[in-house]
Amino acid sequence: MVGAGVANINAATKLIDNGYEGKITIIDMGKNPHDRLPEEVMTGMLGAGGWSDGKLTYHTEVGGQLAKYCGEEKAMELMDQVINNFKRFHPKPEAVQCSDPQAEPDFIKPYFGLKLFPVWHVGTDYLHEIGKNWYQYLVDGGVEFIWETKVHAIDFVNQRVLAKYLTKENHELEERYDRLIFGVGKSGIDFGKALAEEYKLPTEPKSVQIGVRFEAPQKHFQKLIDISYDFKLYRKFQDKGVSLRSFCTNNNAAYVAAEHTYGDYSYNGHAKKDEAYRNDMTNFGILMEIRGIDKPFDWSREAVKKLQKNGVGTYYSPSHRVPSKTSEGDYVKTEVVNSMDSLYEALGDYALYIEDFINDMKEVFPTLGDDWGIYMPEVKYLSPEPLVDYDDLSLEDYPNIHFVGDALSARGITVSGAQGIYVAESILEEIEDPYPEFFESILFI
Repeated sequence: MVGAGVANINAATKLIDNGYEGKITIIDMGKNPHDRLPEEVMTGMLGAGGWSDGKLTYHTEVGGQLAKYCGEEKAMELMDQVINNFKRFHPKPEAVQCSDPQAEPDFIKPYFGLKLFPVWHVGTDYLHEIGKNWYQYLVDGGVEFIWETKVHAIDFVNQRVLAKYLTKENHELEERYDRLIFGVGKSGIDFGKALAEEYKLPTEPKSVQIGVRFEAPQKHFQKLIDISYDFKLYRKFQDKGVSLRSFCTNNNAAYVAAEHTYGDYSYNGHAKKDEAYRNDMTNFGILMEIRGIDKPFDWSREAVKKLQKNGVGTYYSPSHRVPSKTSEGDYVKTEVVNSMDSLYEALGDYALYIEDFINDMKEVFPTLGDDWGIYMPEVKYLSPEPLVDYDDLSLEDYPNIHFVGDALSARGITVSGAQGIYVAESILEEIEDPYPEFFESILFI
């Protein structure tokens, strides 16, 4: 398995739970959960999802494709397994509670669409402990982890996989495996892109997903938060190929965090469960999806670079509100700017959609006024989605190569984990076949 993210960790767990006796190897660029630092957001045990605030959205409409592969009923059953795994390794499983909003409030309707979904909130603080407990279970089950190591080449030879990788000491190693589960996450999108080009894998076109991280005192949004912890406002412009949505809402003990992907600096949001960290702030992403852009990955990277200043992202507040401190008492690195001009420079006229979104929020939440700030940018790089067999998420010409998680354009913890379990179940079914072809060794990357 390439990558120790949510998808592959759930896949490995499913195999171990069901008595799989073959060799399982997981290679990741990051560190084990005991050595992983707070600023190492993107790689390591449980991937970026393990260093988030742990929102487990319980619906197939959120987080990318799942139901199209296995149907609605199966998708929900798979997500149940993911949620149960997080509870299973949680030091206080009773603390994981589900918010299940039912009614859409009338005050939203004139301005936004609103999507309400059941959400289980784990909390950034508990995720770290979950990662340690989960890791120990897999190690005890015989899983081999290779940390701080980058897979830089994969060869498909005679239906076996030759993986070449560089250790932290810069030693090159290589080994063959019977099966590959490719779950490289957000940090490996360039690797997935290169692999698709090298082997001429058919892929589906992707979109640009870019925007800002919005932050304001929680009191302005409380009437909506009381209905849904992770509310999702949205609007679409079908004729222009543009849609906007709020996502990844963080409340109570909420703070903005930095992400480093491909050397770029961007923002995300976290929240802890422990009331000791409470700061009564809310932050959420305002993400714009743009379809029809040629080379969306390159376009996004260029826009991100324009939103950086002195090596970090930028922050703007019309009221000159200062950025909030993180839970560790520091400010996330940012350069304060005096206008949204850089957003227009980076996104062109597309920036107007984001500004209009914010202006309409001021109408819906009238106490908000100018009491807010935005961190720029927030970006979601999407990998070129390979066309896979719906039965096991494998490639048509390489049935022992499976794609999961962000490498298959999943977005979110629950769907990524569900895809991993789905692949593991297909492997277990194959083993039960009296004439299995490949199941002796599995590489998770």
